Amino acid sequence: MKALSDLGYVDGKTVFLEHRFPAERPELFRQLARELVESKVDVIIAVAGIAGKEARQASSTIPIVLVADPDPVGNGLAYSLAHPGGNVTGLSLMAVDLSGKRLGLLREIVPNLSHFAIVVDPRDVFSARIRAGYENSAKAQGIRTQVVDVASPDDIEPAFVAIARDGFEGAVVIGPMLLNDRIRVGSSALAHKVPVFAGVSEMVPHGLVFSYGPDIPDYFRRAAGYVDKILKGAKPGDLPIEQPTHFKLVVNLKAAKILELTVPNSLLVNADEVIE
Repeated sequence: MKALSDLGYVDGKTVFLEHRFPAERPELFRQLARELVESKVDVIIAVAGIAGKEARQASSTIPIVLVADPDPVGNGLAYSLAHPGGNVTGLSLMAVDLSGKRLGLLREIVPNLSHFAIVVDPRDVFSARIRAGYENSAKAQGIRTQVVDVASPDDIEPAFVAIARDGFEGAVVIGPMLLNDRIRVGSSALAHKVPVFAGVSEMVPHGLVFSYGPDIPDYFRRAAGYVDKILKGAKPGDLPIEQPTHFKLVVNLKAAKILELTVPNSLLVNADEVIE
């Protein structure tokens, strides 16, 4: 709401916000999208990729602003980034495939990396493409990979028990459910001595070694700008979908020390944020 407030909107007076929280349960996204459409809202803000997909299926006329969609064109939500058409616009996470860059950063911290776990929520349909990116990048770098499915928060701890037992030297976590349960993810990673990274900086303070990716809080601020333009008469199909222009590197030195890892100075000097 702060981003809208900065644009002059007052909740309950000049704008009314209808919040819906599906708690990353896939079956709830469709139900809640339909509720918003039936409420005849003026704009739908869709944070996760599945939220945009279900909102678009529920309505082809109500403007939809994407906050962090993995690939709106590939997912069929827009004709192109420059000219979305239809009723969907907003922001896309997939400007480039960052899997190779992130693996390279991990190898700076874990030089002996040879066996890498891809921890993913199998219910998240958008994670498949991201997972494939890591598999391809790891293969090109001579790193063996294994997918570890985590379908619920209760699966997080057993997953890291297995990762540690099987000798993985590192892991990436993918998907909104794992983001929401980042405290459990981080504590499990540290408890079982597994260096873990993600694309979302909000996960890092809880025990991950680093993150590299778009600045998500900035995405919310930019999404508010889309809402403002639409409420003032702009058509979503005429507003280009933005891609990341800056990638944020956050390093957790505290977690690295617990894991007895050395973070090179060359990486630290390029970090946007260092947690000590």
